[in-house]
Amino acid sequence: MTYLDTVNWMFSQLPMYQKQGQTAFKKDLTNTITLAKHLKNPQYRFKSVHVAGTNGKGSSSHMLASILQEAGYKVGLYTSPHLKDFRERIKINGKEVSKAFVIGFIKRNKTFLESHKLSFFEMTVGMAFDYFAKQKVDIAIIEVGLGGRLDSTNIITPEVSLITNIGLDHIQFLGNTLALIASEKAGIIKPLIPVVISETQVETKPVFNAVAEKNNSKIVFADHIKHDTFLTDLKGSYQSKNIQGVLESIKILQDKGFKISNQDIKNGLLHSIINTGLKGRWQILKTTPKVICDTAHNTEGLTVTIQQLLKEPYQKLHIVFGVVNDKDLVSILPLLPKQATYYFCKPGVPRGLDARLLKEVFLANGFLGDAYASVNEAYLYALKLASDDDVIYIGGSTFVVAEVV
Repeated sequence: MTYLDTVNWMFSQLPMYQKQGQTAFKKDLTNTITLAKHLKNPQYRFKSVHVAGTNGKGSSSHMLASILQEAGYKVGLYTSPHLKDFRERIKINGKEVSKAFVIGFIKRNKTFLESHKLSFFEMTVGMAFDYFAKQKVDIAIIEVGLGGRLDSTNIITPEVSLITNIGLDHIQFLGNTLALIASEKAGIIKPLIPVVISETQVETKPVFNAVAEKNNSKIVFADHIKHDTFLTDLKGSYQSKNIQGVLESIKILQDKGFKISNQDIKNGLLHSIINTGLKGRWQILKTTPKVICDTAHNTEGLTVTIQQLLKEPYQKLHIVFGVVNDKDLVSILPLLPKQATYYFCKPGVPRGLDARLLKEVFLANGFLGDAYASVNEAYLYALKLASDDDVIYIGGSTFVVAEVV
């Protein structure tokens, strides 16, 4: 099989949350453990940091990887979802896994993967762990896919666990209160392994404290500690909260013998994008007119992102917007500005919500805009109608951003 054949097989033959949503969600780790055993347990052959949270886990993972790269380490990075190419999920020192490895992994294990009906995410985690072990990384930053306790990544024993924050996202899987969701995310806390919480929240703090105490794990609430100020090339205002958790996690790695200087931290945070290839976090695509895209897609993420957007100087605001079909529109409508022209679009995945339906809901709630056949058509119309002094924002879903970056 070619690389394209291989990834098409992975996407189409097995459940994939990115495309299918709820039906792809697995309720236990049996398959992952079985695959790991088949691969001779690669997760035991490299050190790791485990990162969970509703928002900020991707940015935090990339910042951690960048700092460790600056310190001279060979750093694996596993994240999801990808924006353009599957290989974005698996990197070493910012370089994507080779097409040859992806093809070879599937070819070697295809019979096993088919017979055990492994999901897309399960096999991808297995591939990443196998790659990091074979490439002998010094440490890998592993981002949780969904939740924590039952996530396929949760077979590692990390040096430190980092939980960024908790919001009401994926409630059909994780629970409909912050405390219930926190208990799922807290599932990454391991016996005697320190855990860092980036952002203290009244509803979730007791949950994390209880799980940490049960596991005899040291717990640090990063926003309770005074840190030196560091700048980052990730421009979202929300990154200030993520940085606190990153700094505390680095401190724990230093205590465990990792040689990381203040200069490494400074350089790592300033060069996160160039070191890791991160895209889609308050990314400026164009300056005249200014075009900003961001992958924020839930209440907490959009709240902060829209606040920052409204601080931008502009004559008129244009918003290219699309969502997936399980999105709770009722909760996000109040966050979005009505003083804007909307360009409704359907992201090109089966889960994408029809742009005409999206338009109906928005117009019924006092918004102005029109529906377009695709994300790119919506973006082109926005560019056509915007003057040089306007701002265009593209978002609502990771999948919308994926089509423009």
